[in-house]
Amino acid sequence: MKEAMFWEAQGRRVVKCSLCSHRCRIAEGARGLCGVRENQDGKLYSLVYGRATAMAVDPIEKKPLYHFLPGTSSFSIATRGCNFRCIHCQNCDISQPSAEEDFTEDQLLEPEQAVRMARARGCASISYTYTEPTIFFEYAYDTARVARKRGLKNVFVTNGYITPEALQIIQPCLDAANIDLKSFRDKTYRKLCGARLQPVLEAIDLYYRLGIWIEITTLVIPGWNDSEDELRDIAAFIAGLGREIPWHVSRFLPAYRMSGTRPTPVETLLTAYGIGKSAGLQYVYLGNVSHPSSAATMCPSCGRSVIDRNGLGAPVNALVKPVCPKCGYSIAGVWE
Repeated sequence: MKEAMFWEAQGRRVVKCSLCSHRCRIAEGARGLCGVRENQDGKLYSLVYGRATAMAVDPIEKKPLYHFLPGTSSFSIATRGCNFRCIHCQNCDISQPSAEEDFTEDQLLEPEQAVRMARARGCASISYTYTEPTIFFEYAYDTARVARKRGLKNVFVTNGYITPEALQIIQPCLDAANIDLKSFRDKTYRKLCGARLQPVLEAIDLYYRLGIWIEITTLVIPGWNDSEDELRDIAAFIAGLGREIPWHVSRFLPAYRMSGTRPTPVETLLTAYGIGKSAGLQYVYLGNVSHPSSAATMCPSCGRSVIDRNGLGAPVNALVKPVCPKCGYSIAGVWE
């Protein structure tokens, strides 16, 4: 247990957390919406600091990040908890703990140890993922600072609900993020995951302005966010920030409380692909589906494939320099 960052006393032993955009007011003895930050005697504590519920070595493409150190491995870690309540969550067993859980059964993994494990496994980065890294901020922040000193890069796989003050603190240590943009309708955000759209849009904008490499993922769910109008709005928003930002359009597969919803038709993903390209996005990818054009990085200038990938997204050829070998166009991304 560690005293949390980003909170203030509100009187009568109530505290206000300012780590994520819910900005929970938490009474003594209670926890925030994330389930892992608790008010004890008028102070806010993280209950999951140094307690890993999942860890693995993943290809960086699994995050998915296609323009960030392609072909490398990332040491992925997570704690329990999340500040969203997505009804389609694939990791609901660890993201939505019960109010009684004390997390003592999770593996102790201090920041220094996590970095040593990452280096020993030949990883180029550490990814804070599987649940929501914002809610275990103190743990991620301390680990990221050690990782940076040891020559490793740091990645958030996130729902984008972090506050500006928290993002600005970790920015010097954070190299990349894949951010979910689940919908472009506030009503859908509220029904789908119990959050609001605008804070996510503002966070994406801030990530970009702070110089953190970002890629955006939209899980396209039939009947929820798959209309052409909404897909155009998402593509236009991304293009308005930067046409070089990759957009991953992923296929929904039934999960959790949406087990009865049908998978996304491939035709819908292809429509989204075309919409992204029409909006001027230079890099659009299809996820959770095997399709000839779903994963290759194409040169925006001459159309040549500069990075080919297999069905798992792993590159099958290396881009030695971040330029198209045919026309010399610079391919956006972080390459070293």
